[in-house]
This record gives sequence, C-alpha cells and structure tokens, in this order.
Amino acid sequence: MKKSLITLFGATVLLWSCTQQTNNEKADMNPFLTAYQTKFNVPPFEKIKTEHFKTALEAGVEQQRAEIDEIVNKSDAPTFENTIEALDASGKLLSEVNNVFENLQSANTSDELQKVAKETSSMLSKHQDDMLLNEKLFNRIKAVYDQRETLNLDQEQKMLLEKTYKRFSRNGANLNDADKEKLRRINEKLAILALEFDENILAETNAFQLVIEDAGDLAGLPQTVIDGAANAATEVGLSGKWVFTVHKPSMIPFLQYSEKRELREKIFNAYINRGNNNNKNDNKLIAAREASLRAERAQLLGYETHAGYVLEENMARSPKNVYSFLDEVKEPAMKMAEQEAIELQKLIDREGGAFSLKPWDWWFYAEKLKKQQYDLDEALLRPYFKLENVQHGMFEVANKLYGLQFNQLTDVPVYHPEVETFEVLEASGSHVGILYMDFYPRASKGGGAWMTSFRKQSKKEGVNVPPVISMVMNFSKPTADKPALLSYDEVLTMFHEFGHALHGLLSDCNYTTLSGTSVPRDFVELPSQIMENWAADPEVLKMYAKHFKTGEPIPQALIEKIRNSSKFNQGFATIEYLAACYLDMDWHTLTDTTQQNTIEFENASMQRIGLIPQIVVRYRSPYFSHIFAGGYSSGYYSYLWAEILDADAFEAFKETSLYDKETARMFRENILSRGGTENPVEMYKKFRGREPEKEAMLKRKGLI
Repeated sequence: MKKSLITLFGATVLLWSCTQQTNNEKADMNPFLTAYQTKFNVPPFEKIKTEHFKTALEAGVEQQRAEIDEIVNKSDAPTFENTIEALDASGKLLSEVNNVFENLQSANTSDELQKVAKETSSMLSKHQDDMLLNEKLFNRIKAVYDQRETLNLDQEQKMLLEKTYKRFSRNGANLNDADKEKLRRINEKLAILALEFDENILAETNAFQLVIEDAGDLAGLPQTVIDGAANAATEVGLSGKWVFTVHKPSMIPFLQYSEKRELREKIFNAYINRGNNNNKNDNKLIAAREASLRAERAQLLGYETHAGYVLEENMARSPKNVYSFLDEVKEPAMKMAEQEAIELQKLIDREGGAFSLKPWDWWFYAEKLKKQQYDLDEALLRPYFKLENVQHGMFEVANKLYGLQFNQLTDVPVYHPEVETFEVLEASGSHVGILYMDFYPRASKGGGAWMTSFRKQSKKEGVNVPPVISMVMNFSKPTADKPALLSYDEVLTMFHEFGHALHGLLSDCNYTTLSGTSVPRDFVELPSQIMENWAADPEVLKMYAKHFKTGEPIPQALIEKIRNSSKFNQGFATIEYLAACYLDMDWHTLTDTTQQNTIEFENASMQRIGLIPQIVVRYRSPYFSHIFAGGYSSGYYSYLWAEILDADAFEAFKETSLYDKETARMFRENILSRGGTENPVEMYKKFRGREPEKEAMLKRKGLI
C-alpha cells in the first residue's frame, strides 16, 4: 500500500457535481473546475488533461485558504463544530484533484505529469505548512482541545479532536517564528527529494533490458516465461528476440529457472543496483539528504530521532520496542537462513558446481530444492491461477464473509484501457462503493502493488459519501495463447491488496480524516494480511484454483504440497525482509544530522545484524521507495508486526469456521468499518476479546 506524499485536511465529498452539460461549449474546459456528470461521481478521466492539474491544484489551494481564513476569523468562540469539523470539511476541491494527481503519478505517469509534480510540489508543501503553522488556527484548535472533557463528544469526535490537535502540535505549531521558517524549508526540500527519488527509480527500472537472441540462452525457462519474454520483445520492436526486465513478474521467474548463471547474475545485479549507477538517476545522495533532513526536522520538533517522532503515533510506540521486536524474530530466522544456505550449497556441490552460493543463485537452487523435497514446481501451479479465476475466488470470499457483490462496469471512465471497474454492493443491493483494478506492468507505472483512494468514504450532513478505491498491481501479462497466469506469490499479493480495498470500501465513518485506512502504519496491514489466509486455505483454493484449459480444480495432492512447503525458504524470506526493517530503522534513528555516505552506511547496518553474504537486503537504500518516496519511513517493520495480528485474528475464524458470520461481523464492525476512530489496541480487543498473541505467527513461519 502506498501513502500520499502529502496529507491534506480536505474532506472529499463528491468529486464532481451532477449538473448535466447539454452542449460541448465547455468540453475543453478544466473538468475539475466545471460541473461535469459521471456515473457514481468517479473522476472524469477521459476529460482530464495533464495541463488541467496545475490550475486545479492552485484553485484548490486558494479555496482551502479562504475556508481556513473563514474559520480563524470567526467572531464566535471556538467550538468543535465551527473549528474542528469545519477544518475536516475544508479543502474539498484540493483533495479531489490531489487524489487523482498522485494516483496517476504512481499508476500512469508521464514526463509531463512529473514536470507538473515538480512545479507544484513547493506550492503544496507551503500550503500545508501555512495551515499547520497558522497560529490563529492552532489557538482555536487548542481552545477546543483544552475543554474536551466537558464537550460531551462521542468516540469519533474525541478522536478527530485529538488527532487534529496532535497533528498541529507535532508539526511545529508551537515553534517560534524562526524555527517555523526553518521547518518550512526542510519540508519543501523533503517533498521535492521524494518526488525525485521515485522518478529516478521508475527511470532506472525502465532502462534495463536483458535481450536474448540465442534460444540456447533460454535453457531451463518454462514455456510461459519464454512466451512472455517474446511478447515483451515485440512490444519494444525486437520481434524474434526475448526481453527480460527487472520488473518482478519478468525477473523472478528468470532467477528461478534460468540455467545461465552469468545471465542470472546480470539481471540480479541490475535490479539491486537501481539508483546506484552514478548517473542522472542516482539516488544515493537523495537518500542521505532525506535522512539528514528528517533527523534535523525531528530535533527541531523536540524529538531525538525521526523514528521517535513517527513511532509515537504507532502501536510500537518507540524505536526501542521495534528493535526488540526485530531482534526477537531475527535470532531464529537467521539460524534458519544459515541452514538453508548450507542445504543450497550441498545441492550445488552434488551437481558438480565449482562455486560458492551467491545471491543470484539462491532463487534458482531454492526452486530446485523445493522440487526435490516437496515435488513442487512453481510452473505446475501457474496453470491453476488464471487471473480471472483468482479474482472470482477473491470476490466469493468477500461475499461469503460480508455478503458483498461485485458487478463489473463498462460505462465508467478509466485512466488506462487495461483498468477494470466494479460496483460493490451489499447483500441487500445497496451501493457500497467503486473498485478499480489495474493488473499489469507498464513503463508509466511504478513497481510493486498498492491500494489507494480516489475518494475516501465520509458522511456529509448524515448522508454517506461512498468511496472510490483502486488496487494497482504488476502481474504477469497474458500471452498470445495463454491468459494471465499468476504465481502463487502473486495470488497472495492480489488477496493482500484486496484486503486493503475492503478496509477502504467498508469504512463507516463521519470524517475523511479518520475513515478507511487512516490508521497507524503498524495496524493498516492487518486487513490486508488476514486475506492472505483465505487465499491459502485448501477449501478456498478448491473454489478458485482451476486449470485454465480443463477447468479442473487444483488436485488435493498439489494443495498438500503447497501446505507441506509453506515453511520452506522462510529463513531467507524473513531475513531478507528483516534486513530492510533494520536498514529503515538505522536510517531514521540517526541523531547526527551529518549527511552519510549511503553505501557505507548501508553496509555497516547489514554488518551489525550479521546478514549472511548469500542474501541481499530486500530493498537497498537507493531503491527503498517505501521509506524515501512513500509513507513507510520508520514503519517498514509494520508488515511483520501486523503478521502477529493477522495470524491471531485468523485463529478466531479457525476456532469457529472459515466463513463464520458472527466472527466476520465482529471483524467488519470493529476493524474494517471503524477506520482510525479509536485506539487500534482497543478495536482489536473488541474483536478478539483480548490483546493479540504472537504464537500463531511464529508457528506459521516455523520459528517455534
């Protein structure tokens, strides 16, 4: 899941008014500033042009500035309604425009769009600071906050008041004028650096191609992988050849199956050196600058470190707690990874390989060893994971749990021809929201997978404003003679992002600031990760895993092999991930604001945790977009933290039944619908009846 680079207070109500245009005289006008009608009030993508964004963003800033002025200049004494609620409801236009703008930057960008992002970055950063550092506005907020115990507020109102006050106080409202100006400069620099970091990674990812001309160099690759590479070559004008890229749907199968060790090394090194090639797209200096500026900002705000600042609002609470948590998991995981490396080296030796195991060998020999030990080949699973079947199974699970229905739409605007759209309905037939699904890699899309919102759920004068949610992925494309066939990991990813989507769709909150996924970073992954449990359940697999040619359900024997191999390679997977968690924390527990040498710092970090040389940290600093271009700085640990929650939460279903209606109702009412309206520990206790326990997660990973 991605987080916006900036967080605005605007409440998104309706994206466009329902005033019908009866002629074409305004067809070329800015759709953000004109009353266009679209079905379900989704963004009118077919009318939006790149040049519309800057004007619309400027108009949105002016509108919210006027709304803020109206709040601070009221002669009436500050109240919850005329200050806190009014602030939450401000910035409607800016939120509408910015939601579309940022989502397109991630999922369908262009040179022109990136140029607009740079041109408007300083303006948006300044606008946010103008609000957060507005002394009159903060004084009104503080006046309401100081009398909070006598206001008779409900739980959601109390949380909105608390979060609003903290957002201002934690972002410089109490600073003197000189320090406020210093904070403004830091925020502006950080906003620009994050944009540049993301743009550089996209450019680096798109720049590399492994072009194969000799069919002999395809040795070991499954036919589906070869066909995909041939299609990729045709798309770039290299018909008759084969092209592999560092997009994971292309790279991972190559690392798993290619018998050409030198080619595996080439593509692996291209991947891990993105942003580290001393060219115009190099990110080493940007990462170091961001870490330095974040440390400086944290200290300016009264915190020892950036991590201390961030974690104050998370479940983990402090860097010490995060490090302790990581250390507890690292010890058994490292032992497991070291043993796995020994087993892979034995396999290399048995086959007569006169070399030591290297990082680019791990995927290849792990795949071989899994086949030997469990008679399980990833290539045998793909035919059962046709994308459309997985999608149907995912929808069926949501229907059995929550009664949801998903009706595909063909008459609403989309931002790219590949995007699919669904209306989500309750069992009663009432409208829940709109879901966009964007499946395949392209040069205009960032890597990875995420859920995001074009419009968050809220209520206006008691009337529900339904959400518009998007799932963005990078899955294996269909070929000329085969549909899109997913790997098992891609199946889990799809269910994962769908869990985030349900969190956004099933939100039932009054205020945009609190709705949907507006929860602490180490809690937001619970709704996503719990869905992976259904994806892997044998009963669910039989429902959606059907051979794309014969329609036959996946055999029980294959399901057993999946289950038996579930702990295979978990040492590698856990340590590769943990290394990135430590790297994130190390960057953001810096107290010295001196700019670091990025690679030396990273190497020292990995040396401290004893990372074995056969494993490379999942995200090296120059392409660690989660922390340098997204919202996960000091929070990458949250995926593992949430594994405790999701494993324990799924136990509640296992204690009853897979689709137990009462358990599902409790999960929806206490987790999915509540957004950030209450402390997450309290929400979890209301669902589970107790605090989460970690044993289920440790057992699932084979660590105990």
